[in-house]
Amino acid sequence: MKRSIRTSLTILVVLLDEIILVAVVLFVLWKLGIHVPLGVVIALVVVLAAFSLILYKRIAPVLNKKQVTGGEGMLGLEGKVVTPLTPEGAIKVCGERWKAYSTGGSISADEEVVVVGLEGLKLFVRRKNSSEQGEGAGKNAKIVSTTGKN
Repeated sequence: MKRSIRTSLTILVVLLDEIILVAVVLFVLWKLGIHVPLGVVIALVVVLAAFSLILYKRIAPVLNKKQVTGGEGMLGLEGKVVTPLTPEGAIKVCGERWKAYSTGGSISADEEVVVVGLEGLKLFVRRKNSSEQGEGAGKNAKIVSTTGKN
C-alpha cells in the first residue's frame, strides 16, 4: 500500500508541469476573453487522464523494482563467455567485459554463464545449465570487499 501511494505521488509530480501548463493556458484564454467550449476542456482532461494512466502503467514497475547495487547486484546475472575460461578468462555481463574464473572446470567461448560470486573485479561463474545452484556453487564463490574493509 505504501509503495503504491509513493508511486502515485511520483507520477503526479511528473504530470504536475502538464497540469500547470493547461491551467495557465485556460486562465490566459479566459483573461483575454476567449471562450473555450466545455467540450474542449472535457476532452483535454480526458486526454490528460489517459496520458496519466499510460504513464503509470509504464513507470510503476520501474519505480517498484527492488534496487540492488554493489556486489550483491552482480550475483545471479547471466553473461556470455568471450575468451575460454580455463579456468580463468573473460566474460561479458550487461554489455561489460569482466575477468572471470570458472568454478566448475573449463567453459568454452560463447557459452552462457551465471555469476555466483566475486572478489575485487574478478567474477566467479558457472555454466548456466549447470546443476549447481546459488552463491555456494563453487569453493571460490564469495563476495570480498574491494576496499579491504568488511
